[in-house]
Amino acid sequence: KGAFESAGKGTLFLDEIGELPAAAQAKLLRVLEERQITRVGASKPITVNARVVAATNRNLDEEVEAGRFRRDLYYRLNVHVLRVPPLRDRLSDVPELVDHMLATMCVRFAKKRKEVSPEALRVLVAYDWRQNNVRELRNIIERMIIAADGETIGAEHIPQEIRDDGAAGA
Repeated sequence: KGAFESAGKGTLFLDEIGELPAAAQAKLLRVLEERQITRVGASKPITVNARVVAATNRNLDEEVEAGRFRRDLYYRLNVHVLRVPPLRDRLSDVPELVDHMLATMCVRFAKKRKEVSPEALRVLVAYDWRQNNVRELRNIIERMIIAADGETIGAEHIPQEIRDDGAAGA
């Protein structure tokens, strides 16, 4: 089974839809319009009922105008838009995101729950999250969990490049 068939009557999440090559855009548009797929090697189409949610960090209006994203697919996907500002524009979310990521990663790694020191949190909030946003923060939290032996993650456990930039922004 492929993604659409596996989703059944549920929701299929398509991340980074703006990166989809032109040939795949045409195939996706056909599935969305016809609500059918054909498995590789099969001749009989299968009806699919999955709802589609797509995400991208690209400006699809600009991608359409530049000819890199199909206009018809854009309008097919552009039913309800939810814009989430980048992390650098909502730094007040950093403490809560850090807390959530710490909790889930400590469980995932079967480690005792760790805390982040106020100093470390100040550095993380002061950092300019321009590269990968929340993904970058998640990666940094994972690195800090690995680096910290004790129960408290301090500023010294933050990767040097983040500390340098965060200290400059503080």
